[in-house]
Amino acid sequence: MPAGEDGFSLKAILPPLAAIIVGMIMVILDSTIVNNAIPRLVEHFDTDLKTIQWTVTGYTLALSAVIPLAGWMSDKFGSKHVFMITIALFTIGSVLCGIAQTPEQLILFRIVQGLGGGMVGPIGMAMVFKLAPPERRGSVMGVLGIPLLMAPAFGPVLSGWLVDSVSWHWIFIINLPIGIVAFILGYKYLPKSDRHAAPHLDVLGMCLAPIAFSMLAYGVSEGGANWTSISTITGLTVGGLALILFIFVELAQKQPLLELKVFKSSDFTRSIVLTWIVQLALFGAMLMIPLYLQGVMHYTALETGWILMPYALCAGIGMPISGRLFDKIGARPLAFAGLAVVSVSLFILSGISVDTSLWAIILCICTMGLGMGFSMMPLNTHVLNSAPHRLVSRVTPLTTAAQQVVVSFAVAGLTGYLTSQIASRAASVGADANPLNAVVAGYGDTFFLSACLVTAGVALTLLLRKPKKHAEDESPGVDGPDPAIMGH
Repeated sequence: MPAGEDGFSLKAILPPLAAIIVGMIMVILDSTIVNNAIPRLVEHFDTDLKTIQWTVTGYTLALSAVIPLAGWMSDKFGSKHVFMITIALFTIGSVLCGIAQTPEQLILFRIVQGLGGGMVGPIGMAMVFKLAPPERRGSVMGVLGIPLLMAPAFGPVLSGWLVDSVSWHWIFIINLPIGIVAFILGYKYLPKSDRHAAPHLDVLGMCLAPIAFSMLAYGVSEGGANWTSISTITGLTVGGLALILFIFVELAQKQPLLELKVFKSSDFTRSIVLTWIVQLALFGAMLMIPLYLQGVMHYTALETGWILMPYALCAGIGMPISGRLFDKIGARPLAFAGLAVVSVSLFILSGISVDTSLWAIILCICTMGLGMGFSMMPLNTHVLNSAPHRLVSRVTPLTTAAQQVVVSFAVAGLTGYLTSQIASRAASVGADANPLNAVVAGYGDTFFLSACLVTAGVALTLLLRKPKKHAEDESPGVDGPDPAIMGH
């Protein structure tokens, strides 16, 4: 039933909504399911953490590369066709990951996964917007939000059960039946989408961005161990030069891949830099915790999944509360309080020792989730509110892609730093000391670095202010956000 017709019913759009939900859950699950399996992947491939972390870094960089193309691809080929193609590519990449024989193969196939998964979210959300009239979108988004909120909570548990009871291969192969179901539902129930004249594609920017971000991530990863090594300098130099060229290219384009002109707004710049700092610390810390639980405390992957679940649940509690408060008091007090809680939790974790109880760690996990729930939604909304209205539809792909880049930097940088600190601590205590003490101290140093980053974020929240109204915001005829990208 076309959106906006009299007699609209939620039941009528459930089949196409189910196709979108199944596809999006598959991608969201995969984003949370791999972290818990990293210790087992290190053991299976007989390699080190710095190598395996590229299964996460490569995936997130691939996501960031294709997210800005979602709107262009939808216009050129139609939303339904692109959604089904990306679901198929993600599913094929998942199967290839499940049969990978070497770490290099796994990293390559994870990139294939990311190239497919990056467009599923924004295109899926755009189609949800078109399924219902504006006055009913709230109820439709509510239906969509429930499974999408539960996926991150149960992802680590599902990962743990598969790794412990079946095989690590199945954390990827399980996407095969899910992907087939999503593809069949999409083919049968998704409405046909019209093709439009696609805007100019920024090919040069599309080539420079992955080079810049991947080389910078490589340089940061190597720098965690030695900032003066040839590999570190090469990665940072090549990535830095590519990034500078990318910035000049984007500023010169009439229709850039990422809209960098929005950084002229000081409100936007302050808020997005703050968001990056928080993401850098939080995502990195949440990668370290499962590594610690399995590598030091010797919990199974399934037990680790249950221990991590409160993080997502507490974040789910905090988000709707902060959403209601945001309209009344704005972003600054919510971000300040939420990040202060996260900072305290990370400082407590930085004092971790072999005698630290599990309940103390769970308490920190819960408070971190609650703090994240209170701070991230207000910050993300504040970022959009800070942008000139005419640029909002171009800002959302910028912020979404940048988030994936920041996550890749967090994973690369903090794993490199952890490895370096463990080696440094082991050398300082000598060969006769208990090696476990050096490992625990290395984790403590890494949590301390994350805590310092969040503390800097707490200070930056004091610079947030109510965004100024831009002249073009008040002019008639300004287009609103493009739902093809707003939803991700």
